[in-house]
Amino acid sequence: MKVALSLENIREASQSIDPVFLRSPQFVSAGLSDRLGRETVIKIETFNPIKSFKGRGADYFMRQIPSGRTVACASAGNFGQAIAYAGSARGVSVRVFAATTANTAKVARMRELGAQVVLEGPDFDAAKSAARAYVRLHPECLFVEDGHDARISEGAGTVAVELDRMPMDVLLVPVGNGALISGIGRWMKARNPQTKIIGICAQAAPAMALSWREGRPVSSQTTATMADGLAVRVPVPAAVDWMREYVDDMVLVSEESIWRALEVVRDTLGLLVEPSGAAGIAAALEYGRHGSPLGTIITGGNLSAELLASLTGDAPAR
Repeated sequence: MKVALSLENIREASQSIDPVFLRSPQFVSAGLSDRLGRETVIKIETFNPIKSFKGRGADYFMRQIPSGRTVACASAGNFGQAIAYAGSARGVSVRVFAATTANTAKVARMRELGAQVVLEGPDFDAAKSAARAYVRLHPECLFVEDGHDARISEGAGTVAVELDRMPMDVLLVPVGNGALISGIGRWMKARNPQTKIIGICAQAAPAMALSWREGRPVSSQTTATMADGLAVRVPVPAAVDWMREYVDDMVLVSEESIWRALEVVRDTLGLLVEPSGAAGIAAALEYGRHGSPLGTIITGGNLSAELLASLTGDAPAR
């Protein structure tokens, strides 16, 4: 049975989740506006303890979990950090399953935050299958899935509560498991229905865009993108349903555009961010020149060591 996202829960989350994740910087960037040829609102979700928006939904979800419980999840890195951070604050043990190819900096940070990290499988969705298998053998452990639980999307939707008075006709939202765009879309369609909500996926990881177009989960064979936060191979059905209701369009961006977006963010905002965090800028570079005001969200700043070296030195990106 489809669960509806609640405007009241999004409003409550905007007042109750850990303040370190709320009221992130948002402004019209003159440098980005000049580079993109249109007025551009930017919201920066990297200035918090886990350097990503994921803390919003994880904190709202974990508020319902009693101390002493154990939760398990799968993560490319940022969601696992968020669950670990919220779990540590509440006395909840956290076990995160990640791919053997996961960003080593993200893995290290999850462990620093107190999570037990299990590396299993070649990609995120294989790690998720391992997490499900573990929970079947350990029924005392609660499985939490990003993109499935309404409270995670509602917590992420607090981004829209803060953005809904900003001047923009189009909002470009990076799409991984779909929690962020679902929560944002729910709020915006009720409060500012004139704002078009457009999801951004990597061409090399198109499953969520294909699913939105088909109206059902459509898996892809591979996720060969540098944007690990967008590297979803097997979509979450609940997120696909929510996106179909609240999202106006989905677009794909190339690896070249993602890399160029990292450079643009570095040069105009002075920020080093992860590839998935810059996906909205990549879409604006490909599709967005010369038009009405747009907005996007820098969703994460947890760079791999290799990409960090490429952005700060002379080495090529790939």
